[in-house]
Amino acid sequence: MDSISVQLGTRNQWVWLVRQLSNDPEWLSAKVKFFLPNADLGSGNEAADPTQRVLLQLRKLHTQGPATWRAFIHCVCMELEVPLELEVLLLSTWGQHGDGFPSPLDIGEESPLEPQLQHGLKRPLPSCGSSPRPKQSRKQQLELAKRYLQLLRTYAQQRYNGKFPGPGQPRTFQEAYIPTILQWSRATAAFDTAGGAVPGSPRAEDGADVSIQDLFSSKTNKGPRVMVLLGKAGMGKTTLTHWLCRKWAEGQMDRFQALFLFEFRQLNLMTSVLTLPQLLFDLYLSPEAGNDAVLQYLEENANGVLLIFDGLEEALHPSSSKETLGPEALGPALALFSGLCRGTLLPGCRVMATSRPGKLPDCLPTEAATIHMWGFDGPRVQEFVCRFFSNQPSQEAALAELRANGHLRSLCAVPALCQVACLCLHHLLPGITPGQSAALLPTVTQNYVQMVLALSPRGHHRAAESLLDLGEVALRGLETGKVIFSAGDIPPSTMAFGAALGLLTSFCVRTGPGQQETGYAFTHLSLQEFFAALHLMTSPKVDKGTLASHVTLHSRWVLRTKARPGLLDHLPTFLAGLASRACRPLLSRLAQHCEAGLGAKQAAVIQALKKLATRRLTGPKVIELCHCVAETQASELASLMAQSLPYQLPFHNFPLTYADLAALTNVLGHRDVPIHLDFDGCPLEPHCPEALAGCGQVENLSFRSRRCGDSFAESLSKSLPTMGSLKKLRLAGSRITARGIRHLVQALPLCPQLEEASFQDNQLKDQEVLSIVEVLPRLRWLRKLDLSHNSVSLSTLLHLTKVAVTCPTIRMLQVRKADLVILLFPPTETAAELHGARDLQGNTSPRKEAQSRSLTLRLQKCQLSVYVVEALIAQLREGPNLDELDLSGNQLENEGCRRMAEAASRLHLARKLDLSDNGLSLAGVPCILRAVSTCRTLADLHISLMHKTVVLTFAPELEEQEENQERAAFLDSLMLQTPSELPRCPPQIRLTHCGLQAEHLEQLCTAWGGSRRLSHLDLSGNALGDDGVAQLARWLPRLGALLSLNLSENSVSLDAVFSLARCFSTVPWVLHLDVSFEGQRVILRGDRRARNLSAGGSLPELPAGARFLGFGQRRIPRSLCLRECRLEPPSLTHLCETLEKCPGPLEVKLSQVELSDRSLDALLEHFPRLPQLSLLQLSQTPLYPRSPFLLAHLFSLCPRVQKVDLRSLHDVTLHFRPSDEQKGGCCGRFTGCGLGQKHVEPLCQLLRMCEDLSQLDLSANQLGDAGLRCLLERLPVLPISGSLHLSDSSVSQESALCLLESLSSCPRAREACMSLGSERGLWIHFSRQEQTGKTLRLRECSFGQEHVTRLATGLSQACQLTELMLSGCCLGLEDLIVLLSLVRRPVGLFSLRVEEPWISGAGLLSLLQVCTHTAGNVTGISISETQQQLCIQLKFPRQENPEAMALRLAHCDLGTHHSLLVRQLMETCALLQQLSLSQVNLCNASSLLLRDFLLSLSTLKTFRLASSCVSSEGLGHLASGLSHCHHLEELELSNNQLGEEGSKVLLGALEGKCWLKRLDLSHFPLGDSTLAALTQGLQHMTVLRSLCLSRNNIGDNGCCHFSKALGAATSLEELGLSYNQIGDTGAQHLAAILPRLPELRKIDLSANGIGPAGGVRLAESFALCEHLEELMLGCNALDDPTALGLARKLPQHLRVLHLRSSSLGPEGALSLGQALDGCPHLEEISLAENNLARQFPHFCQGLPLLRQIDLVSCGIDNHAAKALAASFALCPALEEILLSWNQLGDEAAVELARVLPRMDQLKRLDLEKNRITAYGAWLLAEGLAQGSGIQVIRLWNNHIPPDMAQRLQSQEPRLDFAFFPNEPRSPRDT
Repeated sequence: MDSISVQLGTRNQWVWLVRQLSNDPEWLSAKVKFFLPNADLGSGNEAADPTQRVLLQLRKLHTQGPATWRAFIHCVCMELEVPLELEVLLLSTWGQHGDGFPSPLDIGEESPLEPQLQHGLKRPLPSCGSSPRPKQSRKQQLELAKRYLQLLRTYAQQRYNGKFPGPGQPRTFQEAYIPTILQWSRATAAFDTAGGAVPGSPRAEDGADVSIQDLFSSKTNKGPRVMVLLGKAGMGKTTLTHWLCRKWAEGQMDRFQALFLFEFRQLNLMTSVLTLPQLLFDLYLSPEAGNDAVLQYLEENANGVLLIFDGLEEALHPSSSKETLGPEALGPALALFSGLCRGTLLPGCRVMATSRPGKLPDCLPTEAATIHMWGFDGPRVQEFVCRFFSNQPSQEAALAELRANGHLRSLCAVPALCQVACLCLHHLLPGITPGQSAALLPTVTQNYVQMVLALSPRGHHRAAESLLDLGEVALRGLETGKVIFSAGDIPPSTMAFGAALGLLTSFCVRTGPGQQETGYAFTHLSLQEFFAALHLMTSPKVDKGTLASHVTLHSRWVLRTKARPGLLDHLPTFLAGLASRACRPLLSRLAQHCEAGLGAKQAAVIQALKKLATRRLTGPKVIELCHCVAETQASELASLMAQSLPYQLPFHNFPLTYADLAALTNVLGHRDVPIHLDFDGCPLEPHCPEALAGCGQVENLSFRSRRCGDSFAESLSKSLPTMGSLKKLRLAGSRITARGIRHLVQALPLCPQLEEASFQDNQLKDQEVLSIVEVLPRLRWLRKLDLSHNSVSLSTLLHLTKVAVTCPTIRMLQVRKADLVILLFPPTETAAELHGARDLQGNTSPRKEAQSRSLTLRLQKCQLSVYVVEALIAQLREGPNLDELDLSGNQLENEGCRRMAEAASRLHLARKLDLSDNGLSLAGVPCILRAVSTCRTLADLHISLMHKTVVLTFAPELEEQEENQERAAFLDSLMLQTPSELPRCPPQIRLTHCGLQAEHLEQLCTAWGGSRRLSHLDLSGNALGDDGVAQLARWLPRLGALLSLNLSENSVSLDAVFSLARCFSTVPWVLHLDVSFEGQRVILRGDRRARNLSAGGSLPELPAGARFLGFGQRRIPRSLCLRECRLEPPSLTHLCETLEKCPGPLEVKLSQVELSDRSLDALLEHFPRLPQLSLLQLSQTPLYPRSPFLLAHLFSLCPRVQKVDLRSLHDVTLHFRPSDEQKGGCCGRFTGCGLGQKHVEPLCQLLRMCEDLSQLDLSANQLGDAGLRCLLERLPVLPISGSLHLSDSSVSQESALCLLESLSSCPRAREACMSLGSERGLWIHFSRQEQTGKTLRLRECSFGQEHVTRLATGLSQACQLTELMLSGCCLGLEDLIVLLSLVRRPVGLFSLRVEEPWISGAGLLSLLQVCTHTAGNVTGISISETQQQLCIQLKFPRQENPEAMALRLAHCDLGTHHSLLVRQLMETCALLQQLSLSQVNLCNASSLLLRDFLLSLSTLKTFRLASSCVSSEGLGHLASGLSHCHHLEELELSNNQLGEEGSKVLLGALEGKCWLKRLDLSHFPLGDSTLAALTQGLQHMTVLRSLCLSRNNIGDNGCCHFSKALGAATSLEELGLSYNQIGDTGAQHLAAILPRLPELRKIDLSANGIGPAGGVRLAESFALCEHLEELMLGCNALDDPTALGLARKLPQHLRVLHLRSSSLGPEGALSLGQALDGCPHLEEISLAENNLARQFPHFCQGLPLLRQIDLVSCGIDNHAAKALAASFALCPALEEILLSWNQLGDEAAVELARVLPRMDQLKRLDLEKNRITAYGAWLLAEGLAQGSGIQVIRLWNNHIPPDMAQRLQSQEPRLDFAFFPNEPRSPRDT
């Protein structure tokens, strides 16, 4: 087309545009305002006619550039009715990108438009600070300033007084502004809360409501200079800033002459640094002239300047808190902001900034005020809706939808969402039925969807494409941190679409001084996030993996860095909303119906949310996830998240809105279990508690925030009655006043399940506290009310006391300084008391009903004085019984304390009266003592003036005790009762650290009056001195029988000890005197059960009524313990003379005392005059070197000395036997005394004078080899009858050889053991008679070759030595051969046992070769490779066996080594009778040698092969050899690794063994064929006495054949068939043959399959076995019929009966027990693991020889305790009782403790895993203390705390609480 045609076409289009737009000038003006935000649409254009005005506006748009013009053309075609052909022309000419840009033809003026800056306000463009400043007069400066101020106001008026509503909005809406809720907030991280607000600040306290009008009121200049307005996205922060500008333009903020508004999102675009003038004039509005004059004026009148900075969280350039800028200094925008805030720029100006919550920049000053901006509450939402909708019907319809739609109502709490919702309703209401909005607008996302659908033009063919393009722009901006776009960033069609729908907004952007352009942005950041989410969901370029990566949760605490601000906070929420099914149609249309891809993306979002739902998240992320879950509308996801939330869900220190709690409530609605919500330090929207209404899953609800006020309380009171599961409410740290309390008080009675309420730290006054307390009677389930840290006066406190006394549900009132807590009875206890109980108004009920409850009052540190005591007493006398009254920390002084003490008995105190820290003086102590002297219930009086302690403890009345004891059995109640419930004992008085002196004692005794005796008297920590102690000692008989007297820390000397020691003879109750001078401890005690008084606690004490145990019958020794003093001979003599009159027995313990030689002599001289002395102990007392000899001489000087125990010359203990006791053995221990060789002779001279020295211990001395030789030489003359211990005596191998050589010279020595290894020791055991055979054990002696010869010589000479054991003595094979070859003994048997590691690998051939070098005949060989042991028994002198010699000549080939070894063995082992091989490996060569060897053993009687491995070929050799041993009497082949064939081969060797007496084939594979061979062999073993076939899988069939063969074994005494598979049939066959075995004494059928049928038959058979002694039938299901059968007739010689785990019941066990009663030979019974049903067979006659009874896990409990103990008492020989894993408690412990002293032979009592408490264990210890010889009582896993178990074991070591037994082995075990 030629240029003329183009010009003609363009002219026609231009003409049409002008004509068309002249008809709609308002639309054109709105578009010009959008594309040219700085254009002047004011008076300058009003004069022109409409056509000229349109033409002028079009030229402005055209000169803006191609991008702007194209976007405008697209708006024309989209929004106006343009003919299709003209639309095509317009778009083809101006709507497409191309090289040419056709200009319109000149119509009218063609002069270029003068650039209109700042909305058409013409002004010069000076470069600030670059030109010289001309001098101006003051008047001119003021004139320039006034003109600039007017220019500012005109600029604001033009900007904010436009009458153009946005697309889709009613015309009146833009004028409507509803202020949101504003509250003062506590400063965030950068703020110093201690600094507070400036003087006169309206911020009374954090959380107070505030209005913008108050902040900027013209009536006052007071208020914060710097304010930060915090609010979440959508709360209207930016809207508020523009509203303030508009109000200022209208003159409503006249206190400010100038107002500047800056947005950080625009300031971030600055490419250079700025000065303050450039910020004010270049970036906002420049003066027409006189910049300096204007700036000067602004600085001089800075208090009239307001600067507003919007979007502080978007500031990108951090500013240092120390950075300061001058007026002309350059810096980034944030630095200028900092200077303005800190007052270095424009000092005195007001600064206001808006920001999202989070960490604010540290450039803010500490005094900056922080205001939280919340959303709308209900009235504000209603007002907003009414202003949005112009006509009445629309308003009513919209409000009706909001009332019907709770979700929509919660969304409207956010102002931005409220506007969106109203816009949706504006378009939906005409076409929907009432209530339909709940389905159309349930979520935020669907509100946005409906808004976009409502605004989209109907029938627009590119709407979907434009939405996608808009989404792409939005996402690209979010990812690059861009929220402001230029015209080139947005395609023209997309911009036209956004402008037409009102989705985009435009504004002028300053990028630098003199630089400006038009910027575009989404109307709200959330809208940009919505379109970004829409693009992610619908774009084919985005896969589901990329999509899922955007589903993340962000913390609310945004960190400010140079990086882009967080712009994706709400993107996951919108993605979750688009993943819902309701959004599927829109997504499908936008994605061009790609259903599969959409489904996958939606599923990916849901799956990502599910992963997040199962994680443990912080509070902010939980809330964000709740929003996401609510947007999805997926109940399954909501249920998953609800169940995954923790039981305790905390929210700390981040703001929460109504919408947040609504989202949380929505999720909790899908939870099945209760939850605890804790909001601590969170800024909360005042009406947000309303969102919790109906949330039945909340069990505990806690709010702690100073920002919670009356509005919050009112909202909370609306929700509380609807939370049906709420049990605990905590509202602390708020600022609720009477108005808020009034609402809460009305709501609390409507909370049915409330158990605990806390209103701590709420600044409540007296009236508010009383109003809460008055509602208590209506809170039936309430158990605790906390009103701590509020303002309560003394009069209110007394009123609260009256309420506590009169209210029937209160059980405790606790007040301590600021603490105020009321505890109430649980409903089960108060149900019967609520009827007729007195109420708060004074209606009284009978006294008895008032006393049916107990009350605890704690009024601590309440400034109570003596003047209120009478009033308080009067109140308390009318109330119920007082459990505790605590008045500590007040100001009662002496008189007040006396009055309270006197009133104590009238107040019916049950436990304690505490008057501590009340100013009591020494003069008041006798008054207190006199006041309580007649109180019958006093249990303890403790006064300590130094510690300000005055505590009176009481016991209940006797009638109450009887009622308590009737409620339970005697012992259980004894254990479960508290100390105050135990039978009352005399009171104890503790007057400690009171400064008492001797002259005060008489006054104290007069005050007490002696009307009641005492149990404990504690006068420690005073100043009594020796005189006071002597005076008190004289008065002790008048005080009655005390349990203890404590006189510690009274500055006493030895004279006081002498005075107190006389009490042993004058005061009967004094049993123990404990004196420690260094620790200043002086204690007199009675019964030993009081021994823990000074240790801070004690075990339970038996009451007087518990003497049924018999513990008080024994004689308790008196003891004197004296520590840390110096005893000179006169003092020691005085002490001994004082003790001469003391009744016995007497124990004297001296610890850490200084004794001279003369003192020790004096002490020993007094022994004859102290016949009652039973123990003398000197511990940690240095003794002189001659002390061992002095003490050894005591054995002859004092026949009463029973034991001398001297250790390390520092500790010595002397035990004395009673004077009337016959002489017995003595024991001497002189360990670690430094005794050497020179001391042996004198010591032995002294010891030989002792008549009977049962034990001598000289361990840990320095005897050495020479000293030991000297001692061994004198052993024959020492009268040792027991043992000699010489461990750790510095000896070597020389001493071992000396011991070998000397042992024979000691006729009474029977055994010696010496070890030179890690446990070095020497023990020699003696007997009273001479011993012919002696045993010597040498361990780890490390003998060398030089010792072997001497060892052999010693063995040859020691004719009395019959056995030598060498263990780990480093003897090799060659050394052993040399030793055996050198030993020559005259006559007799000698046994050598060697244990060395090399034996396990030497092999059988090498070990047998050792036997060929002996000088005597080998009669026995025992080899165990695993145990590394070789034992050889020799007989001297050596003899030849003619039969063996003949065999040797006939069968041996002298040419081979094998034959040579056999020949040598035949020579030395000709008389071999025993060959035992255990755990050996027999190879072919070894088995071949063994065969040839066995062939020559004509005298072999015993052969054992156990737990060994033999090859199949070797089995043949072995069987061949055994077949020739015709004289075998004992054969054991147990537990070898044999197959069935090997077993058959070995059994073939049984043929002809007619002399066999013992056969052991345990764990021997017996198949049918082998069993047949065994049966055939048994038929010829007529002298067989013992047969063991255990663990051989013998069944009924095998037992049948086997039983028939037993008939020939008439001499059989023992039969072992345990762990087989014998059933009832086999048992019946066996029962038939047993009576034919007349010598049978033992039968073991344990662990088979025998049932009742077989058991009954066996029981009948056992009755016919006359000699049967041991019967073991355990681990069979025998049941009661078998027990009844046994009970009918037991074998008369029965010694052992084992029926463990035999399914016995109570009937069978009782019958069996009755039958066993009186059995004269019974030694062991085992009924373990049977169900005795809480019973035990009661013995009447007893079992005289019973040693062990096993009743483990039999279900025995306390019901059988008495019969149990009585039966044990009738068994005098009992050594072991096993009662573990039962249900025995303290009652059983009582019964066992009673019989323990009578069981002299008992060694072990096992009570593991029972129900015994510390009390029961203590009773057992008491039983042990009466002389029982028991070694250990096992108490593991009973109901005993570890600390108590440790204390019990320290006092009685025989109590064992460990898992692994820690006990000495009993004689039976060794």
